[in-house]
Amino acid sequence: MTITCNADLQALARRRVPRMFYDYADSGAYTEGTYRDNTSAFEKYKLRQRVAVNIDNRTLKSEMIGREVAMPVALAPVGLTGMQHADGEIAAARAAEKFGVPFTLSTMSICSIEEVAKATTKPFWFQLYVMRDRGFIEALIKRAYDANCEALVLTLDLQILGQRHKDVKNGLSAPPKPTIANMINLAMKPRWCMGMLGTQNRTFGNIVGHAKGVDDMSSLSSWTQSQFDQSLDWSSIDWIKARWDRKLILKGINDVEDAKIAADMGADAIIVSNHGGRQLDGAAAPIDMLARIIDAVGDRVEVHMDSGIRTGQDVFKAIALGAKSTYIGRAYIYGLGAMGEAGVTKALELVQSELDTTMALCGETDITKVGRHNLLDFEEVRSNR
Repeated sequence: MTITCNADLQALARRRVPRMFYDYADSGAYTEGTYRDNTSAFEKYKLRQRVAVNIDNRTLKSEMIGREVAMPVALAPVGLTGMQHADGEIAAARAAEKFGVPFTLSTMSICSIEEVAKATTKPFWFQLYVMRDRGFIEALIKRAYDANCEALVLTLDLQILGQRHKDVKNGLSAPPKPTIANMINLAMKPRWCMGMLGTQNRTFGNIVGHAKGVDDMSSLSSWTQSQFDQSLDWSSIDWIKARWDRKLILKGINDVEDAKIAADMGADAIIVSNHGGRQLDGAAAPIDMLARIIDAVGDRVEVHMDSGIRTGQDVFKAIALGAKSTYIGRAYIYGLGAMGEAGVTKALELVQSELDTTMALCGETDITKVGRHNLLDFEEVRSNR
């Protein structure tokens, strides 16, 4: 199969990954209206095509929280990545490291912090969910610190889990329910099954054996259902900052007032995000909130964006609106499910090529110089939002 775009990787992943895990990544909350809007919202922002401009010697190099990156893209944290492909977090981290972009490991990863650190040579980032068991969280932060994680990405928009109908119907739980339909579907994925038989990483490596009372998968479900901390508030950030003296990124900001508070808290960066449409169905697409958040706090805190980014052109539009950088989640997860580490690399290559071509046809040669002047009728689009 000739891979020309991310949709090709998605089609291949759909064939190779068991339905419950593919659907876990490719789903949104409730009606999935926000999930769909996250991608379709990009279409409103039209680009200014420029001609007869010297576009030789282009560069996509940029910086994220002081780290030089090959392009303004990082791999977003995605739970259960190791169920898309055996040792999925390790494969994705290696691909990101070789490509020169950051990788963010999820709290809900299959491979542990220590396993990923052992398999890589450069610092990666760690995404943190705050649980009620603060002793566990304190130990988890220390584990990330000891593993030389460069930044802590604190997710703020998952105090309670938004219902994803596909997960309920597929019986996706911890551990997954061995229904007849699931067993039949697994039998149809021999490549995936062989990969899983070849690894010991088949549980939540950051939790099982580390959290109190969670010694195996059978005890994990009740623990996770009770542990997401619904009392999480802005004061919790001070508690975390007292235990983490490296870069801190706050993820899940999708409102101007929240962005102002986050900037006041002294975050190194914020991520404008609605959790990929997996939490509040009916929320605004982050690309539609990006400009007003940047106008409000962009001079005080580095502003990044995720949710809905599938292509290099999406990245370009986010940068043009003022984002310092972006994150891709499903875009690389499809590649991972399709072809493992090589698929993640392919996904990054596609984004890089699309971003470079878009930048060139807009008459730009340096991604750090891209701005709202590259968008057609920006003010009119903003006034109609």
